[in-house]
Amino acid sequence: MPQLRGKNVATYLDLRSRGIFDAGTLSKLNLKILRGIVLQDSKDFTKVWTKSSKSTIFYESGRIYFENYQCCFSSLPSEPQLLYELPKRSKAEKIEDALLCQCPLVRLPTPSDQKPSLLALTSNNWLYRFSAVTGQQLEKVYLSPHHKFRYLGWDVSQETFYVKSIQNKVTSSARQAGFNQNTLLYLAVFRVFPLQLVGVLEINKSIFGSTVIDVVLSQGVLAVSHSTKTVKLYSFEDILNKYIRTELVLGEQCHSEGGKTVGEAPFGIPVNIHIKECPPVLFEVSCFDNGVQIGGHPWHYIFTLPHKKHQGSYRICSLKDNTLAKHGIQDMKCCSLESDWIYFHPDDSGRIIHAASQINVTSSGRTVKRRFYQLDDDPDRETFRMVEYEDELDLLAVVEVTHREDEGKAHVRLHDNNTGALLKRVPLVESWDVVSAFRIFCKCSLIRHPDLETILPIANDVSQKDSSSK
Repeated sequence: MPQLRGKNVATYLDLRSRGIFDAGTLSKLNLKILRGIVLQDSKDFTKVWTKSSKSTIFYESGRIYFENYQCCFSSLPSEPQLLYELPKRSKAEKIEDALLCQCPLVRLPTPSDQKPSLLALTSNNWLYRFSAVTGQQLEKVYLSPHHKFRYLGWDVSQETFYVKSIQNKVTSSARQAGFNQNTLLYLAVFRVFPLQLVGVLEINKSIFGSTVIDVVLSQGVLAVSHSTKTVKLYSFEDILNKYIRTELVLGEQCHSEGGKTVGEAPFGIPVNIHIKECPPVLFEVSCFDNGVQIGGHPWHYIFTLPHKKHQGSYRICSLKDNTLAKHGIQDMKCCSLESDWIYFHPDDSGRIIHAASQINVTSSGRTVKRRFYQLDDDPDRETFRMVEYEDELDLLAVVEVTHREDEGKAHVRLHDNNTGALLKRVPLVESWDVVSAFRIFCKCSLIRHPDLETILPIANDVSQKDSSSK
């Protein structure tokens, strides 16, 4: 049996069978065993399954979605198995976007609300809630006969989400005729577990400024992007408290609209959050490509100055007083095929990952310190395509593509999250195109099979035709 820090797997399993450990300790030991098995030199990753799709393939939480979420496979068995396939839909009913909702931590009165579900937005403005296990339709809400909704996004993950409409475009003829359309788009905000409406609001240029080009909602903050390369943040809670006119409940009558039912066709959901004046700005920054990230301990933000010459140079500043952190300018002289990228580490440690031709992990406090200089690539031979964090095993998975004459070969490198030490290198069978403009999506997931022997790496190669292999 493989040795794991003084005790072998058999010893751990024997202690577990006798109930010696509590739940938290038991889970930690199980993951410790799994990590040891994954990283053993004698353990190989073998390709056992491939499936192609003309549309984008999505993966989340052990589920692989094909054909615009119509077809769902479970990746937990040793070979993926079909969970469900939704009835065929017309082009007008196509699923445009989706979010996966996991089980709530509290018990809810309606049994169906306890189940993990898939929120799906269709082309004809219906929001569906399907069982994530069977595909059974659990709920549906009609959004609007007037506004074309297209995008789903989390405000607070597994708590609140928003549905965003496409942007209103004013034709040149209408503009010449003097018609001015100030409405940019609409947001509908919901809670999950159970599905409840928060409200619908209009993003209007007369309120937020004529240069507004996009908005997102994240962690209770409404982020508004401007064509002047400026991002402004507003408190969504303050907007709700001040400007919500009517509390609307899905399935109940809206008395202000003649008793029509909220969320049913053809009425949908009316706007009930009417912003009369621009709310107070919480934070404002000028940045390249309207990109700003907030995180770290204490709070800091990462951005690039709003000039093209600064592209690839990132600044890390205090959110409290906008002062530049010591060593807060991170400039990677990138010479690989891929541009560099930077983000706060998803393990909530406050560290920052900066990756491209090399990968650095640093702290993000008042002084930015290099924790470990993880690895370098040779731009003539290899390129790093992405970095994924596996939280349960505390590993960093780095996708490395090696350049050859007419194709690219990919490897997944597993590194210790704390030290950056290379622990294992796993080759992928498929060829990877490293010079074309094709978009490549790679999701590496390490999942424990019930017998603790099957580890499943999943990779998607998305070009003109998507494929998933395992």
